[in-house]
Amino acid sequence: MGEDSVAPAPGSLRKTCPMTGEVGVDVDVEWPLARRGDVVPEACTWLREHKPVARIRTFTGDPAWLVCTHELASRVLHDEAFSMSALAEPGGRLQYAPLFPASNRSSVKEMVGAGLRETVMQALSPHAVKEATGAFRRKAEALLDELTAEGPPADLRARFTQPYTASVMSTVLGLTEDHGRLLMDGFDISIMTVPRTFEGAQVNLEKCLARTRAALLAPDAVDAPGLLGGLARFRTENGTTPELDGEITLMINNLFVAGGLSTAAFLLLSLLQLATHREQAEWLRAHPEAMEPAVEELLRYSLAIGDGLPRIAVRDTELGGQAIEEGDLVLVLVEGANYDPAVFPDPHELDLTRNAKDHLTFGAGRHYCSATYLARTHASVALSAVLERMPALRLAIPPEEINWRTGWIKRTPERLPVLW
Repeated sequence: MGEDSVAPAPGSLRKTCPMTGEVGVDVDVEWPLARRGDVVPEACTWLREHKPVARIRTFTGDPAWLVCTHELASRVLHDEAFSMSALAEPGGRLQYAPLFPASNRSSVKEMVGAGLRETVMQALSPHAVKEATGAFRRKAEALLDELTAEGPPADLRARFTQPYTASVMSTVLGLTEDHGRLLMDGFDISIMTVPRTFEGAQVNLEKCLARTRAALLAPDAVDAPGLLGGLARFRTENGTTPELDGEITLMINNLFVAGGLSTAAFLLLSLLQLATHREQAEWLRAHPEAMEPAVEELLRYSLAIGDGLPRIAVRDTELGGQAIEEGDLVLVLVEGANYDPAVFPDPHELDLTRNAKDHLTFGAGRHYCSATYLARTHASVALSAVLERMPALRLAIPPEEINWRTGWIKRTPERLPVLW
């Protein structure tokens, strides 16, 4: 059912804080929205039309503003009044409980002082990704060889998108495939959306960091491909400290998580859309030259981002007629922006010929994702391989029987059984 057919979302709901049990201020809509990744949440139209800046309570019970139109979402992502880096400051409002210390929220920007930014950006550059594209395709073909040899049905998440993404990220970062699988398996714990932390999250983080640190400090690391080799050579040529080694280790892990998490979820939902929009899939298979704009439309259409893009207001301001105070948490509802009919006519129609370049799936402004070329290439290679090898791709179960994961940062099926 599309969002245009729904009844208005209720306003002025009372929300209880899971941390304290205290009943909080009124909210305009329950959060999070529906977790199905194949149906636009029913509240989106109502929010855009009646509450473009809506009151919600996050997973931790903190108050936040939910921004639902493309115009206002773009402003939040571009305006310096709304900061991403401020999210790591202690005592601030939270989107969900951090499963690692705030001091561990390392970014490429923080590596500038150590002289590492250039090394990182070279590893993620279009040139480096193009050189690795052959390896991406070989991995996709090898996985499809296994699936087609066994025959349908098969779970695309476990047998294709997860191992393929782990391999792609390992190739770019210079990790072994076993190392990549270990980090990918850790996603199930490390990026949950929960009201409070738990022991297993820290144990998982320590396990992943220990594996990465050992790879960085290994004698042969300087000969490794990808980012790991570049960083190991940087250490050798410029000297290092235990603290810097810790930052480098954390950065490698964070890049794997940030890149692998988003690309795996997007690829899986893209395959779901192609399996349920058979005419669109057939058209794309017959027009492989159209893959680039098709990926942009699939990015717009994707509902993978299940919890909004967060920012903190660093000064008092105004947004859509609503007063925003310094320290307020603001969440950009990406599906609200990407399905805004003011920007995308007939937004519920998947149209692989659409010019969807204005989607906000990668964010915008200063924090526009630096690995967008990698994300697009990752998807293009995999989708091309699947369309060629599985021309009759379709779901093996009714769409309404797909089990959608809850308590996780992305909307994603637990399994995606398919026929071909």
